[in-house]
Amino acid sequence: MTHLVDDLGEPVPLSGPASRVVSLVPSLTEALEVSAPGRLAGATDYCTHPSTLDVPRVGGSKYPKLDRVLDLAPDLVLANSEENRQEDVERLRANGIPVWVMTAAASVPAALGSLRRILTQACELDEPGWLVEAEELWRETRPVRFHAVVPVWRKPWIVLGRDTFGGDVLRRVGVANVYAGSAERYPRPDVEELRAHLRADADLLVLPDEPYLFTAEDGPDHFPDARYALVSGRHLTWYGPSLVEAHTALTEALGGG
Repeated sequence: MTHLVDDLGEPVPLSGPASRVVSLVPSLTEALEVSAPGRLAGATDYCTHPSTLDVPRVGGSKYPKLDRVLDLAPDLVLANSEENRQEDVERLRANGIPVWVMTAAASVPAALGSLRRILTQACELDEPGWLVEAEELWRETRPVRFHAVVPVWRKPWIVLGRDTFGGDVLRRVGVANVYAGSAERYPRPDVEELRAHLRADADLLVLPDEPYLFTAEDGPDHFPDARYALVSGRHLTWYGPSLVEAHTALTEALGGG
């Protein structure tokens, strides 16, 4: 028996390297499949990468079909403290399934550190090359070029606030989040408050295409005088192999530099 604990300090009682894994988190799905193809036994409907992934689907991240997960008889389930419900984690554990819960990382280094533990400890893999490359790419924090409002949802408006992975990603490419000092991780300001920021202390509106699909026609129209940038939500909020391409892609989408 391997004596491991997840990011929340809970035991993960594996009898050996995890080889039959169900992932409830799209980022973790991509990280594992790229690092060790063939170990995934199941994934959520929202696990879209790699695009060639062909495994049984177990519903959504927030409301997975737990009976389907149990039927797949995994030796490990991967979850996230922000994306997955505690009651689902507890039910899986009560049925004898080890679950590794990754904490909601507040920074790129924290996310990569958690991924390293999952891959090298739970799966007993060698450190993957993409992880080393991502750490090097994201090590630097560039000087601030823009101050931004970063909505991630509309109806109601929800923005990135304090201690978010996406906020740290932006800060490292030179974009400061004006809600970084908020008491909440995901504040819900009204549209007038957002407009006031864009008139006063923000000079950029960053609009990702997930979880809400902002487009040139849906988002900027509420802020007609604001400079905006449409970015990939995967590049902004996914931790994993996508971080390698995300550094250049976000830099270009946000105006180069």
